[in-house]
Amino acid sequence: MTAAPAPTAVNPRLVEEILGVATDIAGVLGPGADADVAIPGALWSVGEAAAHLALANELMADLALGRPRGYGDGTPGGLAEANEQSLAVYRERDPAVLAEAIVRHARTFAEAAARGAAAGPLDSPLGPIGLDVLASYLLTHMLGHGYDLARALGRPHMLNAERVELSLPFLMTAMPRVLDQDAARGRRVRYVIGLRGGPRFAVAIADGAVTVGPDLPGRPDCTIVCEPVGFLLMALGRRGPWATMARGGVVARGRRPWLAPGFTKYFPAP
Repeated sequence: MTAAPAPTAVNPRLVEEILGVATDIAGVLGPGADADVAIPGALWSVGEAAAHLALANELMADLALGRPRGYGDGTPGGLAEANEQSLAVYRERDPAVLAEAIVRHARTFAEAAARGAAAGPLDSPLGPIGLDVLASYLLTHMLGHGYDLARALGRPHMLNAERVELSLPFLMTAMPRVLDQDAARGRRVRYVIGLRGGPRFAVAIADGAVTVGPDLPGRPDCTIVCEPVGFLLMALGRRGPWATMARGGVVARGRRPWLAPGFTKYFPAP
């Protein structure tokens, strides 16, 4: 008889920041928040984006509690379709109500993650992942949409270097799953990606496939060091590489530094 895998508790810092970001988003959605304001560069309003966050936090909390939930087919198109279907069913758009739901579901997730309630791979919207990576996924998802809400409402965003660093386990796991194989086909290139003042990781693209890890054999073609907030905004499709470079947020060096602006084309945001 094979023993069931033992649950693993999530990094306490990550659990703490999940609660912190949810609380910060609730603050953005506080008095005076208009649900009908459009999110810049997106099709959703503030009310729709906040409703999506409430639904996503509930989904993640259920997964952390060991309750399987299907959501799309793991492709960007499938996720977009699932998002629209869920918003069509869930009609709540009151910022105050949604702020409470975002925090409540984040707290449920955090409590489950802190005690390692779910064991084994969990079937997330981007495929099977461990509870620790799911926690990083939840944080990253809240940071992206929280930034959108803050920008739309003219309020301070909640991104900082520590929170961006905690998003890396999810981003590194997601990169092979969102790789644009057409862009990568026939390409052979090695990158090192670093957060300014923080960790680094390696990315090797070879003929339509990608390998991501803390360190990979072989000399990198291009090393990219990014200011953390700018890095996350690029990774989530909120800011382009040229705009980030213009702000002094990116430094590229190595044998082929001109490859830096093209890095994001391989990994379109879901």
